[in-house]
Amino acid sequence: MQLKWLEDFVALAQSRSFSRAAELRHVTHPAFGRRIKALELWAGAPLIERGSVPLTLTAAGVSLLDNAEQILGNLGHAREALQEAAGRQASTVTLATGRTLARTLLAELMPRLKPLLAQGELRIVTRSQTETAQMLERGEAEFMITYHHPLLALRLNAKQYAHLTLALDKLVPVSRANAQGRGLHSLAGKTATPYLAYDGSMALGRLVQDHLANNPHAPRLQRVIECDSADTVHEYALKGLGVAWLPWSMVAGACKAGQLVLLGDAQLEVRYEVRAYRAKHRMNALAERMWQALAPR
Repeated sequence: MQLKWLEDFVALAQSRSFSRAAELRHVTHPAFGRRIKALELWAGAPLIERGSVPLTLTAAGVSLLDNAEQILGNLGHAREALQEAAGRQASTVTLATGRTLARTLLAELMPRLKPLLAQGELRIVTRSQTETAQMLERGEAEFMITYHHPLLALRLNAKQYAHLTLALDKLVPVSRANAQGRGLHSLAGKTATPYLAYDGSMALGRLVQDHLANNPHAPRLQRVIECDSADTVHEYALKGLGVAWLPWSMVAGACKAGQLVLLGDAQLEVRYEVRAYRAKHRMNALAERMWQALAPR
């Protein structure tokens, strides 16, 4: 049995998609499928319910997943402990998060962390939500800052990981303002409104897609652009290319300045938390001080 097979299996269980998991693991779809089959041969039992949509695990798969996450986490933490003993980790802290959060909330938190930067280096890595969780589990990051919403359930063992709620935010529909200060686009028109969508692999994309699909008050929309960057969607909204659901923390300034206009009412908003996660075991001294600095005041 190869360690990478367990990493493959964890990625598959978290993404619930062979193609997405293969992409995350940087292998071709056929090669990824062969590695999962090799793991099943080693386990002596099917791990995946073939034909289920979305993908689900068998009872044996659920059992193996719990053990695999613990094994990978323990190996990562052991590696971290060895590196710290060698003096290579004592003055470096890695924080994994998404690109949008790095630009918005994390930037706002930096004044709290700035006094500690004289004691070492903060390494910020931006990845997808699934990848940041894997980095935390493998001990490659001390902290993870991510979105929390029932739709975005993370498979982090509460016995092994702690979290802080850093902020409450919401996705709001906005349009560029016209010369009269009203929305260039409307959600109440008879024709479909141009819609700037997120890529479905993004956490924000999954939130908006689910919200619109299950909201009886959802407006008629016509997707005109899809993008995997909230910053880019923001810029396109400012240029008047369509309506976008963007974090209030990102667009509050533009709305107050009259560049963007909020559309609809609270029924069209998607509320969520932003959380910081860490392993419960003792971290290096700098990381512990940074965790204390992140705590809401």
